[in-house]
Amino acid sequence: MKSTAKALLTTFALALMASLSTLRAEDGEHKGPRGGGRMDPEKRIEQIDKAVTLTADQKTQIRAIYAMTEADLKALAPEERREKGREILEGTRAQVRALLTADQQAKFDAMPKPPMGGRGKGKRPE
Repeated sequence: MKSTAKALLTTFALALMASLSTLRAEDGEHKGPRGGGRMDPEKRIEQIDKAVTLTADQKTQIRAIYAMTEADLKALAPEERREKGREILEGTRAQVRALLTADQQAKFDAMPKPPMGGRGKGKRPE
């Protein structure tokens, strides 16, 4: 009886862990190369807009930049993600900054940089 209960409990625990990892994988679809860190583009645009007050045209252009960035990141081979992914994300930041007025750029520069994703979450090159 004890071994049957133990087997059922073990099976239940394994099933629960499997379902949780599946949910985490689904939640991570729009995140960085290893599922960590990067903010949803729309949330990032909202954050930038709150800090610098973007025009509708700037929002549209930034959305296009983020879409291209996402495609570029997805195209990277796993072994290229760390170095080239970082370069792509830094280039994205530079492209977004170039769309802004001088006043907006100063406010943008004062914003915290978004995480670069991967295992070193929160660690960014300065």
